[in-house]
Amino acid sequence: MERRTQRAFVLLILAQAAHSLEEYVARLYDVFPPARFLSSLFSDDLRTGFVIANVLLISFGLWCWAVPVRRRWPSALGLAWFWAVLELTNGTIHSGLAVVRGGYFPGVLTAPLLIATGAWLSKCLRVSNSGRRH
Repeated sequence: MERRTQRAFVLLILAQAAHSLEEYVARLYDVFPPARFLSSLFSDDLRTGFVIANVLLISFGLWCWAVPVRRRWPSALGLAWFWAVLELTNGTIHSGLAVVRGGYFPGVLTAPLLIATGAWLSKCLRVSNSGRRH
């Protein structure tokens, strides 16, 4: 995987970290039932469960970047596409929820970061993949 693609991948994970922080500060786990449910899987205290879930998510993303992506494992391409689609979807859903709500929804301020880095990573992956076919 090219350096530019690796850079896009790690920036996507850092965008997710900023997004998770915004969600935590704005208490997403109190207003969004799926976040409440996920948090409750890790702790009876939703705040603690939310932190655990997000630390695991970001840790997994950093591991994906540090090991399979940087070492160019065969699984790297699939993992990178998974993360690109995940974060494009995440950013789009937060933006849509803010529109439906008619105002701020936890995570909407950093949603553009997820969309932009997800799109950049997707572009890098498409360029890399098209180079392999020739």
